[in-house]
Amino acid sequence: MIASKPVSIVLTVALLVASNFFMLLAWYWHLKAAKPGGFAEHLPVILVILMSWGLAFFEYCLMIPANRTGAAVGLNVAQLKIIQEVVTVVVFIPFVIFFMGEKWRWDYLWALLCMVGAVYFVNRGNL
Repeated sequence: MIASKPVSIVLTVALLVASNFFMLLAWYWHLKAAKPGGFAEHLPVILVILMSWGLAFFEYCLMIPANRTGAAVGLNVAQLKIIQEVVTVVVFIPFVIFFMGEKWRWDYLWALLCMVGAVYFVNRGNL
């Protein structure tokens, strides 16, 4: 049984948030771990790739159900993709600041606002 549309969309977004966390780890953890003194500093690239694939597995375990749940309640591929991109930016900003240790940049906010505009344009026919 499929939950109501609003509940399914919230579930879709929640699963996408979790999947994005794993995606960011899979893509970027090695940059922090490979710094001098990091545990991955001397690991061969092929081993880092395999470790990243292991993390990406969990991304897909969450992303596939997220997209299927969203599609089941009528979200089209463009809507799902734009939601995914907004979630990526929303998850990326705290990830890059708190996990990677980079400093806040106002460009992050401007990028997010552009993505919110994209959400509007892809959904304006339904508003």
